[in-house]
Amino acid sequence: MAEPLQLALNNAMSPTMEELIYFHDYAMATSLVIGLSVSITLMVITTTKLYDSALSDANQLEFMWTLLPVLVLVFIATPSMRTLYLLENQESPHLTIKTLGHQWYWSYEYSDLGDKTFDSYMTQELNLENGSPRLLEVDHRMVIPTNSLIRLLVSAEDVLHSWTLPTIGIKTDAIPGRLNQLTFISPRHGVFYGQCSEICGMNHSFMPITMESIPVKHFENWLHTP
Repeated sequence: MAEPLQLALNNAMSPTMEELIYFHDYAMATSLVIGLSVSITLMVITTTKLYDSALSDANQLEFMWTLLPVLVLVFIATPSMRTLYLLENQESPHLTIKTLGHQWYWSYEYSDLGDKTFDSYMTQELNLENGSPRLLEVDHRMVIPTNSLIRLLVSAEDVLHSWTLPTIGIKTDAIPGRLNQLTFISPRHGVFYGQCSEICGMNHSFMPITMESIPVKHFENWLHTP
């Protein structure tokens, strides 16, 4: 969960989010080096006679300002391709969950293991337990087993929605008539919160997502609980 006056991203709660944070820091460091280099070059050019002497021959200058951006793009694209590959890994999921977006709640279906299906509505403020976050807690959480590769199939029945869990590093649009999918793994026990990140109507901000990661043996008990 975010904290007051927090500047950095939330702590990573999955390998996917760890990769995204690494790439974010990598890209920001590269941008900082580029910004400092350009600023220093401009200061040197405008405060000395370097422009009249060294830069009077434009051929070398044109070669450099063409080559350097290409090298920068390659420098950034290399870790980006690796991150994209890891995000699209679809190999042998342990569990498939289908979620549908509605105005304004989510429904979940565990079709792989029986026919467990339920709707997930935001918990009203009067019904919140002590310590439960306002506007983020729901009456029925999506529950997954820890250390299991989960495949999530996402769609919608009315308008565009977006299923998002920032600390897990996953986000995908829920589009009527289309089935999107993503895979993720949660190596830690805990409760993770998110919200619909698509403006889907007047109650858009009252459409939270709550996922709970529990041990496999507890998950089996929950799965067979009415």
